[in-house]
Amino acid sequence: MAEKLLMKGNEVLAEAAVRAGCRYFFGYPITPQNEIPEYMSWRLPEVGGVYLQAESEVAAINMVFGAAGAGARVLISSSGPGISLMQEGISYIAAAELPCVIINVSRGGPGLGGILPAQSDYFQATRGGGHGDYHLIVLAPHTLQEAFDLTVLAFDLADKYRNPVMIYADGFIGQMMEPVELRDPIDLSTLPPKPWAITGAKGRERNLIKTLYLEGDKLEAHNFRLKRKYDEIVRNEVRYELYMMDDADFAIAAYGTSARIAKTAVKVLRDKGIKVGVIRPITLFPFPYSVYESFANQLKYILVVEMSMGQLIYDVEYSVKGKVPVGLLPHAGGIAPTHEEIVSRILERVESRGDQR
Repeated sequence: MAEKLLMKGNEVLAEAAVRAGCRYFFGYPITPQNEIPEYMSWRLPEVGGVYLQAESEVAAINMVFGAAGAGARVLISSSGPGISLMQEGISYIAAAELPCVIINVSRGGPGLGGILPAQSDYFQATRGGGHGDYHLIVLAPHTLQEAFDLTVLAFDLADKYRNPVMIYADGFIGQMMEPVELRDPIDLSTLPPKPWAITGAKGRERNLIKTLYLEGDKLEAHNFRLKRKYDEIVRNEVRYELYMMDDADFAIAAYGTSARIAKTAVKVLRDKGIKVGVIRPITLFPFPYSVYESFANQLKYILVVEMSMGQLIYDVEYSVKGKVPVGLLPHAGGIAPTHEEIVSRILERVESRGDQR
């Protein structure tokens, strides 16, 4: 039966993976995601799984390649610099079309940065991050219930598209506590077969998983095939939330913890008679470009709120194509925006007559 428990975000992500059928975890410690490997170190043996702390993030991501190639549901998690070290391996996994789930509980950067929460890995997550033309599916929860649900979904999407999926959760999500309804564990026997996996020939032709194409025409054909898959993902997997947008004159664009804060600001502004809503991307790739565009003629202003120096704003501006002014409220290094700041910025726009096109 489903049960409701008060849990920490990182532990929610880990338990969701186990209940989604994950039986292999490879990783290396880094704050603020350390509770994930700690949780997996005792939880996976309970269900017959394997936990292994690798000697480095580089080693860990290549272990993921092996487990995914054998058809297993496999998880890796890290933060900031650790995700950077994995980029070559992630590019290989995407090129080989292997399903896996990657959790980034993001921290401040650049460089070693600090252990406090941030959203400054947005470009890295949504633009591939490593070498070559590829995409991850990127899911960004803003509550712990959503973190659980999206992690379960991530494993299904990874298998459906044979593609790595990233859960992009800022450090606040990883460290906060909330009540979460835990879905019953899946029956592993109900998972679809993976005839492409390397499991031993067993009387059939051998499978070959590779990423090396020395002939230019074959590599180009492989890239075009990957592009067709990404186009299918864009058509079918865009997810977003519209919060009080039906009559909105102003919108806040935000995801993750920033979106939680934005919703509080909306309530304050609505009490002041100002019609504001939130457009929250749940999938950062595929991004809901058409959703933002559909509101461009309705809105007088969009304020992008993010815990970075300005990365989400590029996708928002691309979406609206200059039809509505777009502003930015940035924070970095572990400093979160306050709802008072958001309220102040919207009020400034109204009082300066900036609400006129």
